[in-house]
Amino acid sequence: MTTQIDPAELKRRKIGRVLTKMGKISREQVHEAIAIQKTRKELLGKILIDMGLVTERDVQEALAGQAGMMFIDLEHVEIDDETKASLPAETAMAYQVIPVAWEAKGKKITIALKDPKNFRAADDLKLLMGLNVSAVMADPNLVDEILQRDYASQQESVSDVVSALSSDDNLQGLQQQSGAAAGASIDLEQVLEASEDNKVIKLLNLVLLQAIKDQASDIHFEPFEDEFKMRYRIDGVLYEMVPPPKYLGPAITSRIKVMGNLDIAERRLPQDGRVELVVGGNPVDLRVSVLPTMHGESVVMRVLDRSNVELSLDRVGFSPDMLELVDGLIRKPNGIVIVTGPTGSGKTTTLYAALATRNTIDVKILTAEDPVEYDIDGLCQCQVNTEAGLTFAACLRSFLRQDPDVILVGEIRDLETAQIAVQASLTGHLVFSTLHTNDAPSSIVRLVDLGMETFLLTATIEAIIAQRLVRTICPKCKESFTPNEEQLMELELTEEELGGRPLFRGRGCDHCHSSGYKGRTALFEIMVMDDVLRDLVMQNASVAVLREEARKRGMTTLRESGIRALFEGLTTIDEVVRETIQED
Repeated sequence: MTTQIDPAELKRRKIGRVLTKMGKISREQVHEAIAIQKTRKELLGKILIDMGLVTERDVQEALAGQAGMMFIDLEHVEIDDETKASLPAETAMAYQVIPVAWEAKGKKITIALKDPKNFRAADDLKLLMGLNVSAVMADPNLVDEILQRDYASQQESVSDVVSALSSDDNLQGLQQQSGAAAGASIDLEQVLEASEDNKVIKLLNLVLLQAIKDQASDIHFEPFEDEFKMRYRIDGVLYEMVPPPKYLGPAITSRIKVMGNLDIAERRLPQDGRVELVVGGNPVDLRVSVLPTMHGESVVMRVLDRSNVELSLDRVGFSPDMLELVDGLIRKPNGIVIVTGPTGSGKTTTLYAALATRNTIDVKILTAEDPVEYDIDGLCQCQVNTEAGLTFAACLRSFLRQDPDVILVGEIRDLETAQIAVQASLTGHLVFSTLHTNDAPSSIVRLVDLGMETFLLTATIEAIIAQRLVRTICPKCKESFTPNEEQLMELELTEEELGGRPLFRGRGCDHCHSSGYKGRTALFEIMVMDDVLRDLVMQNASVAVLREEARKRGMTTLRESGIRALFEGLTTIDEVVRETIQED
C-alpha cells in the first residue's frame, strides 16, 4: 500500500528512506540494495528497480519528494491553450519544462520539470519573465512528448518577434519618448509598463537564448539617432541581429535593468549589474554594463558561460613544448608570471587555467579581480571596488597577511600595485598578473615606465607571456588551397619557407553563420627571463634589443606562433595578419 505524504516531510531525506516512508519498500530491502550498491557503484534507485522492488514511477515520485516537490501525472492533466501559450516555445525548449497551470491575473505559472536538479529553472523564469513561478515534477518521457508535440515546431525567430512588436498598437505610445537623450525626462511609468509587456520580454529572452546557443561572448543593445541596434559578438566578431523599432529601446533597456537589479530611474550615470541563469543545465552569468550616450542608454551584456570555457592549460592553445615550459613556470615557489595582451585576448582564461592546475588542497590561492568573471571552487576571490577604497594594491596588502601560496592580481595598473606584487614575490609567493602591452619584451619597458626599479624586476619576474586570439577554421566547411604570391607577401613568407604545404580556409556554411570560422585559439609568445636578459634589463636595453636576444634564446614570436597555427590548419592567413605583426 502506498502512503500519500506531504513532500515537505520527505525533503532532503535519502532516497531509501523516502521510499520507505512512502510505503513502497521495507528497511530490510533498502539495506539489501545498499549492500549490492557497494559492489555495483550504481544509483540506489536503479538497483531497486532492477531488483523489481519498485517501479521507475516510484523512484520519480521519491525524487520529487526528496526535493520537496509534488509529482503530477501528466496523463490526467488537461493543459488548455491559454496555459500552453503562457510560456514561449523557445523558453520551454531551452529549459525543458512545460506549463501545467496558468493564472493570468496574478501572473502565476506552474511548470513541470523532468529532473528535480533543474529547480533553478523556476528562479530563471521568474527573473526572465517577471512571473510568479512554482514547480512540480512529472514523468520525463511525458514532458518530452509534450515538448515535441506542442512546442518544438512553434519556436519563433528574432525577426518574427520584431515584426510582431512593430505592429503592436499598445506599444506605439512609446514613440514620442524614443528620441530622449541621456538625462532627458521620460515617463518612467509608461516605460516600465512597456518593459513588462509579454512581447518585449519574449524578444529579450529570445535574444539571450540565441546568444547563449551561438556561444556569443557579448550582446550589445545600442541606441542611435534613427535606430536601435542589437548585435552580438561571436569569436571576436560582431554580428547584427534584426533591429527592433527604435521606440522600444527604453523598454528593452529597462527590462535588462530590472533583471540586473539596477536603478531604472537613473539614466545619467553608468551602472553595472549581474544576472545569474542556468540554461540547459549549465550555469551562465550575464554581466550587465549600462552607459549613458547622446541618444539613450547603451547596454552590453557579457555572457560568461562556464560550459564553454576550458579551464585547462592543455586546452587554451599551447603547443606541446610551450605547455611543458608554462607548466614548469606556474609550479615555481615564488616569482612573478605576467600575461600580457590587449583587452579580449584571453588573458584571464589563461590565468584561470594556470590557477586550476595549481588548485589543490595543499595550495592557498587568493585573487584580486575587477570584475570576478568566474566563481571557482577552491579559490578565495576578491572583487575590487575602487569607489570603496578596495583597490588592487589594498587587496594585495591584505593578501600578505592571509598566508597565501599563489596570488593573482587582475591587472598591474599603477606603481603601488607593481611594488606590492614585487614584495609578495620577494617574500616567497608566486604572483600571476596581467598587463596591456603589445608583446612580451615591451612589458619590461611598461613596468619601468610605471616607476619600477630594474633591479627589482630582474629579481622577481620569471616570465612574460604575450597572447592573441585568432578564429579557428570551421571544421564543417574546411578546405585546402594553395596561397598565391600576394597572400604570401602578407605573411612575408617565401615559396621555399612554405615548402609546398597547403594552407586551409573555410568556405562558409550554416554551422559557422557563413563566416568560415568556428571557435578561437590562442597564439603565444613566451619570454623566459635568464641571466643574459636580466643583464639587458639592468642596462635599460630597448624593446628591440630585448626581443632580438629573447629570440636568440628560443622565444617564439606571436607571428611565428601564427604561422605554426597556419601550417597545422587551425587558422587562416587573414587572422594571423590581423592579430600579429612581423618582427624585424
